[in-house]
Amino acid sequence: MCLVPDALRGKAFRGSDAVSSGLLTPNQLRGPAWRRLFPDVYAHASLPVTHLLRARTAARWVVADATVTGRSAAAFWGIELATPDEPVELTVPPGRHPVRVAGLTVRRSELPGDHVRRRYGTPVTTAAATAVRLAELLDQDDAVVAMDQLVAARVVDLASIRALAASSRGPGSRRARAAAGLADGLAASPPETRLRLLLGRSALPTPVAQFEVIHERRLIARVDFAWPDRKVALEYDGLWHAEKGQFAKDRERLNELREAGWVVVFVTAADMHRPERLLRRIAAALA
Repeated sequence: MCLVPDALRGKAFRGSDAVSSGLLTPNQLRGPAWRRLFPDVYAHASLPVTHLLRARTAARWVVADATVTGRSAAAFWGIELATPDEPVELTVPPGRHPVRVAGLTVRRSELPGDHVRRRYGTPVTTAAATAVRLAELLDQDDAVVAMDQLVAARVVDLASIRALAASSRGPGSRRARAAAGLADGLAASPPETRLRLLLGRSALPTPVAQFEVIHERRLIARVDFAWPDRKVALEYDGLWHAEKGQFAKDRERLNELREAGWVVVFVTAADMHRPERLLRRIAAALA
C-alpha cells in the first residue's frame, strides 16, 4: 500500500521530481493512487481530471514556452468546449521544432503579445483572441454560441471581439468577422443563441431579445424573445423548471403574461430538431 505524501495529495506534479526528491519510488508512481496525464506528468487520483487541468499541466511541464489556445483556452474563461479526454491545443512560436505528444495538438503561429495573458499562472490567449480562434475551428453556429457564452460570462465584451475580428488577417479571418457579426451577447444559454440564429435564417419578423414586458407600469417578465407589436413571446423551455417553489412562480409569471394579453410559445430541445414544425408554430402565433 502506498502512503500518499501530503505534498502530492490532491495535486498534479512531475513524476521525475517526486522520485528525485524521495517522495515516491518509480514502483509507487505506477500504483492506483496516481493518474498519468502526460509523459512524466501525474495527478493524485482524488483530483478530478478536467480539460482545464490537462491544459495547465501541459503548458507548464510538457511543452516549454507554449500558450494555451483554441477550445482549450476557452476552458480558462469558464466555457467548456472540450471534454477531459480531447487533445489540448497549444501554440508555440514559429521556428520551433514540431512537438508530438499523445493528447496534445501543438501548432506553430505568431501570437501578438497583447493577445496573451496569464490566467491561473498559465499563458493563455485573451478571451477576445480565443473567440476569434474558435471561429476558425468551429462551424458558424457553434462559434456564435461560444462568443455569446464568453460575453455572458463577462470575461470580454462584444465590441472587443468584433474589433479584433475586424482587424484579423489570414485563414479564418472572414469566418471570425461573420460570427462576430451574428453574436449579440444577450443569450442566457447556448440553446437560446441557436434559437435566435434559427429565427434569423427564417422568413419570420426579427424578434427583440431579452424583452421586458411592462404591464400597468410594472415589470411582469423578461422573455427570451418577443414581437411586442403582436404581443407574442418565445421562451426556451430551460427557463421554466420545477425546482421546489419555482414551479408556482413560473406559473404565476405565465398567468400574468396571459392576463396582459400576451401569447407565449415554448420551445424545447426536441423542437430544435424539428425546426420547420417549430417555425410554423411560431408563425401561427404571430398570425
